[in-house]
Amino acid sequence: MINKWQREEYTISTDQARLDFEVIHDFLTNSSYWAVGRKPETIKRSIENSLSFGLYENNRQIGFARVVTDYATFAWLADVFVLAEFRGKGLGAWLVEVILAHPELQGFRRWSLATKDAHEIYRRFGFSELKRPERWMERRDPLTEESPDYWAEEKSRDEG
Repeated sequence: MINKWQREEYTISTDQARLDFEVIHDFLTNSSYWAVGRKPETIKRSIENSLSFGLYENNRQIGFARVVTDYATFAWLADVFVLAEFRGKGLGAWLVEVILAHPELQGFRRWSLATKDAHEIYRRFGFSELKRPERWMERRDPLTEESPDYWAEEKSRDEG
């Protein structure tokens, strides 16, 4: 089911056919710290296998977010962005608010996300640091397409 929310000239929609892949790809690979160098086919596959939310000014895509979920127990909020020229208008907060209130995304045991610099923004929506980080593990693949700078920064942070 496609959902749509309206606020003045801004719209949020879950219609994947409406997404402007060029805007999403350009932002993720050139303006984000988390997806620099991500291949177009990887981005396309991630969108196809997620519940995606496009943010639009009239018909122009100006933001995006996606949720990876089993629709029963967990959700991972990912790739959230609003283009720089549209920041400071509360649109990012509205996007997260809409996502968290989406009727198909209710009753989960846990929502997760990863952020380097937006902790305070997400705290306003009830996110916090892991309560029991010792229970969480990750498996990184050094052969992924992520940029060498990303891995160098992560390694440096992990060692520091």
